[in-house]
Amino acid sequence: MAAKPLAAVALVAAAAGCAGTPHRDAPLGPAGDALRGRAVFAAREGGHCVLCHHAPGMAPHGDVGPSLSGVGSRLSPDEIRFRIVDITRIQPEAVMPAFHRTSALSRVAPSYAGRPVLTAAQVEDLVAYLGSLR
Repeated sequence: MAAKPLAAVALVAAAAGCAGTPHRDAPLGPAGDALRGRAVFAAREGGHCVLCHHAPGMAPHGDVGPSLSGVGSRLSPDEIRFRIVDITRIQPEAVMPAFHRTSALSRVAPSYAGRPVLTAAQVEDLVAYLGSLR
């Protein structure tokens, strides 16, 4: 019986362009810096994650997305990165933007057309910060 759910996961992963490693992405570059990642988390011109997520020591915070307290204990860096790069690979109807995808997007501000919201370095910094939340 376990084979059917795994096969379904593999099909969904393949359709999302991530065959072989569902829900994981390899690093986009050198290891990030948690302190810079914290700034990306809060910055209006960065991820501005704090609008929707709670993280320890961050205020104000939203409650649209899940709390990220302890996320570094629950998810690997690859799993965190996967969600930041393009959450719609896991949750197609997610409100969270795909922060490092540039194609097949809708409702994109002209200033972001053809470029990711976050650079590879910013994604890695955010991964380092969120991974530190244990």
